[in-house]
Amino acid sequence: MCLVSVLSLGLTACGLVGGMTRQPAGPPTPIASADLTGVAPGSVVTAMSAPAVETIVNSGRVARITYRSTDANTGQPTVVSGIVAVPADTPPADGWPVVAMGHGTTGMQQPCAPSLSPNLSDLAPLVAQIVEAGFAVTVADYQGLGAPGVHPYLDSHTAGYNVIDSVRALRATFPGVSSRWSGFGLSQGGGAVWSADEQSADYAPELDLVGAVAMAPTADVSGAVDKAMDNRLTEEQTVPFLWILASLAQIHPDFNLDDYRRGFAAQNWGALLACDGSGTAAKRTSLARKIPPSDISPSSAQVAARLRGLIEGWAVPQRMLNAPLSVVYGTSDKFVDYQWTERAIDRACDLGGTVLVTAESGKGHADLDTLSQLEWLRGRFAGESVENGCPTRKPR
Repeated sequence: MCLVSVLSLGLTACGLVGGMTRQPAGPPTPIASADLTGVAPGSVVTAMSAPAVETIVNSGRVARITYRSTDANTGQPTVVSGIVAVPADTPPADGWPVVAMGHGTTGMQQPCAPSLSPNLSDLAPLVAQIVEAGFAVTVADYQGLGAPGVHPYLDSHTAGYNVIDSVRALRATFPGVSSRWSGFGLSQGGGAVWSADEQSADYAPELDLVGAVAMAPTADVSGAVDKAMDNRLTEEQTVPFLWILASLAQIHPDFNLDDYRRGFAAQNWGALLACDGSGTAAKRTSLARKIPPSDISPSSAQVAARLRGLIEGWAVPQRMLNAPLSVVYGTSDKFVDYQWTERAIDRACDLGGTVLVTAESGKGHADLDTLSQLEWLRGRFAGESVENGCPTRKPR
C-alpha cells in the first residue's frame, strides 16, 4: 500500500489526529521474542509491551525497550530507551522495511521521553499509520531521556547513534524485520537522522540505509550564540538555548553557567528545565517570556567563543553522506533560522553526497509538507533514482 495514501487519512495541516483505538490490554508484559543476550551497541536490555501506545498503534505490535548505544562525546557505552513497532501481519520474505523516527524537542530531563508518554508525545498516530502501511518503526528517546543519564541536548552525533542503534534493537526485539531502513526526523530529530546518515556505514555496516529526511533540522545552531550576544534570540529560541547551556554544564565540569545566565533566568532555572507534569511546558513558556535578553547573553567574547565551538562540535554536517538526504525547511522558522540551515546544506554539498533541498516559502518550524517527504522515502525503498540538488546551488 502507498505510504502517503495511508498517512493522508490521519494528518492535518499542522499536526496529527488520532483514529480509533482499542482498550488497553493490561499491564506491560515481557516480549518473548526479544533477544536479551547481546552486549554490543543495539543489543536489547529490556523489552516490554506498551499497552497504552498499542491502543493507538492498533494494527501492530509495540514494545518499550531499553538498549545499548554509544555516547559520542566520550565513546562510552550507554543504555537508552525507545519504542519499536511492527505490523501484526506476517512479514514479507525480506522482512518489514524500517522507518527510524527522530523526534523533535520534548525536553532535556529523563521524564521528557516520548516512550513515557501514552501517545508518544503526540507521535503515536503517525507511528500507527506508518505501521499500517507495512513498515516497522522505531522512536528513539535519545540518551538521558527515558533512561538514566545526561541528555546532551542538540548533540546530533549521540542522537544519531541512538537512532541507528534503535534499528538494531528493533531487529533484536521482533522477528521478520529487514536490514533496509530509512530515517525521518523533525527539528532535533532532523539533526539526529542527518548525523545517522553520515555515521551509518562505519557504525552499522550490517544495515542498509536507503535515505533520510531532515525536516526543519537543528543541524548547526551555533548562530544562536551571536544572537544571544546581541540580545536577538527569538522567544522560541530562548528555552532551547538554556537547555543547551544546561547540557554542556553537566558534561563539562569547568563550564560555568553563570557566564551565560543571570537574573530572572538564573532564579527560575529549575522551572525552565523541568519536565515533570502536564503543566510544565506552559509554565516554561510563560517564564521564558519574562526573561530579559540581557539575562542570557554570554558575559564576554571569550566565553561566547567557547560556547560556539562546543555547539559546532555537536553540529552536522561533519562528513560525507552515505545515503540520499532530503532537507526541508521553512523560510519563516522562528526556532531555527533558515540561514543556519542553508549554510549547513552548503557544507554538506561540499563534503559530498546526494542532497535534495526544499525551501518552503513562508512556512515555519512545524507546518512543513510531511506527506511529500514520506512519499520520497517510499521511493528510496523502491529504488527510484534521485537527482542531486547540490550542483544547482549557488555559492553563498
